[in-house]
Amino acid sequence: MGSLLSELGKKVAERWLSLLVLPGALYLAVVVAARTLGHGDPFDVVHLTGRVTAWAGAPAAGTVGGQVVLLAAVLAGAAAVGVAAQAIGSLAERLHLAPDWPAWPLGVRHLAHWRTTHRQRRWTAAATAWHQRQQEAARALTRGVRTEPAERHAAYGAMTRISLELPDRPTWSGDRIHAAHVRLERDGHLDLAAVWPHIWLMLPDPARTEITTARQDLSRGAVLSAWALLYLPLTIWWWPAGVITVVLILAGRHRVRSAADVYATLLEAATRLYARELAQNLGFEPPAGPLPRELGDALSRFLTPSPPQPGSPAVH
Repeated sequence: MGSLLSELGKKVAERWLSLLVLPGALYLAVVVAARTLGHGDPFDVVHLTGRVTAWAGAPAAGTVGGQVVLLAAVLAGAAAVGVAAQAIGSLAERLHLAPDWPAWPLGVRHLAHWRTTHRQRRWTAAATAWHQRQQEAARALTRGVRTEPAERHAAYGAMTRISLELPDRPTWSGDRIHAAHVRLERDGHLDLAAVWPHIWLMLPDPARTEITTARQDLSRGAVLSAWALLYLPLTIWWWPAGVITVVLILAGRHRVRSAADVYATLLEAATRLYARELAQNLGFEPPAGPLPRELGDALSRFLTPSPPQPGSPAVH
């Protein structure tokens, strides 16, 4: 037990250091640089070094007690900034995925609705163009002619850059995860929200690790967007902070999109692979071959909790 607790403490310390303290310490360093240098000469390293040296030469910093207090203050400040970034990252993740955007505050909800309908119109036009290319290729194939696939692939890419399925959310990342729900419902009549918790309990450790890693990558990408919001106010004193903000926004957006794509792919793949095994464990007898849609309907109904009835007695 002692070795277990020791190893657990090491892992907690490593995560605390990597996720909170180090990014927070970097942020505090940029704050010091911003307040010291300003807009006039933002890259005057000599001036910055001189100011830091002067602070280090203060009488309080020359004692052991003063150094301990200073180190504790820096660690506490860095950790506090890291905790703030994690909290803002949770909000940024909700904005990136937008699963409940119809319940957002009125002004933001109207903006999200406009964005969703705009994306739906663009996707419909792109999907129509892609289907036309598909039909042209199919008609040509009946005549024994193979068409050049470049235009067809370009049309498909234009559609998927908007969304893989008809957009239901204001963001690409949110629609990428929603597309897994749509495909499973359309192909196998499986309700992912009802089926997934039960499939998760059946997954082997390697599959769980892959899905957990993808989910953590998604959260880390959202935290990058949160750091961008924290660096943005520093542009008031130091314009290079604006460059840092833009880089973090672009990096966060890319990481969220990439992680959402991997996470949604793994969700859909695991559900398709283990839906049959889940049905067998629940007493159903699926036939050989693809899982019938009727069985998908039955499985989803069986795993969906019954709704509460008005006036029904409480269960104690």
